[in-house]
Amino acid sequence: MATIKEIAEIVGVSSAAVSRVLNYDEGISVSDETREAIFAAAERVGYKKRVIYPKIENVALLYFTDNEDELEDVFYHGVKDEIIGQAEKMNIRLSVFDRQDGMDAIPRNLNAFIAVGWLNRKELDKLYQICKNGVFIGTSPDEKHYDAVRPNMDSFLTQMVDYFMEKGHQSIGFIGGSDRNIDTGEPSMDIREWSFRQSAAYYHCLNEEYILISESFTVSEGYRLGKELLKKEKLPTALCIASDTLAVGVLQALNEEGVQIPEQIALFSINDVNIAKYLSPPLTTIHIDIPCICETALELLRSRVLHGGTITKSVFVNGIPVFRKSC
Repeated sequence: MATIKEIAEIVGVSSAAVSRVLNYDEGISVSDETREAIFAAAERVGYKKRVIYPKIENVALLYFTDNEDELEDVFYHGVKDEIIGQAEKMNIRLSVFDRQDGMDAIPRNLNAFIAVGWLNRKELDKLYQICKNGVFIGTSPDEKHYDAVRPNMDSFLTQMVDYFMEKGHQSIGFIGGSDRNIDTGEPSMDIREWSFRQSAAYYHCLNEEYILISESFTVSEGYRLGKELLKKEKLPTALCIASDTLAVGVLQALNEEGVQIPEQIALFSINDVNIAKYLSPPLTTIHIDIPCICETALELLRSRVLHGGTITKSVFVNGIPVFRKSC
C-alpha cells in the first residue's frame, strides 16, 4: 500500500507537507507546482487517504412503501438494503420505520432522516415538525425544505425515444403508471409519461392510442396493459415501458399471443432488475445505479447534519442503457 513517505520522496518534500496538502490544509504555504506534483504522485502510486467518518446518531430510515410496491418493485428493496449497508460503513446509526409503524413511532430527537417511498401532505407536515434535516430518495415532495436524490427518469425516456427514432421507428407506444398528488392522494401524471409525451411530440409521432397507463407499477398491471395493447387494430413497432416490473407482464402478454420481439415490436424498459437478462427475449433496459443514489443521499445527509446550511439540493442520477435482444 502506498504511503505518504513514498510520495514525499518522489516529490522531494517532507511527509508533513504531503499530509497537509492531501488533507487540503489551506494554511500550508507551497507553490502550485508542488501541490500539483503531490497530487500527481499520489495518483500515480495509488495512494488512498483513509476516511474517518464522525459518528451520526439518531437517524431514521423511513421506508414508507405500499405493500404493493414492496412486493413488486425491487428498486425499493435495493435502496433499503444499500442504505443500511452504506450507513453502517459511514458510521451513521439508523433506525428503520415503515408505514405500518406510523408517524407517531418516529422519535422526536432525530438528527436526520432518509425517506424512501411516498408521503402525503399531512405526513410531510408532521415530519417537518419532528426533524428539518432530511433526504428523500426517488421522490422530492418538498424541495423547499428537504434534499432529494432521484433517478433521472426524464432523461431516461428521452434517451429511449431518441434511440427508437435513430433506428427508424415511427410508431412508438408507452406503458407506464401514474404518480400521486401529495395533497389529495389522487393519481397524477408521472414524469416518465410526461417526458415520453414531450419527446414523441418533438418527433411528431405522439399517438394517444398507444399510451396505456395504470395506477401501479406491477407485473399484473403490465400483463393487463399488454393485453389491452393487443386489442389495437395495429401494434406500434416500438414500446417504451416505465419499469421492468411492468415490462415482465407486457412480455408475458405478447409472448402468449406469439408476437415476435423485436421483429414486430421492440421493447425498452427501466431499472435493469436481475431477472431482466433471463426473460424471453432478454430485456433491453436502463440500469439504475442504486449504490450511487444511496451514497449521494448519505453524503447529503452528512453534510446537512455536520455543516448545516439552508439551501436544499435536488440531485438527478443518470443511468446506463443495457442493450439486450428485446430491441
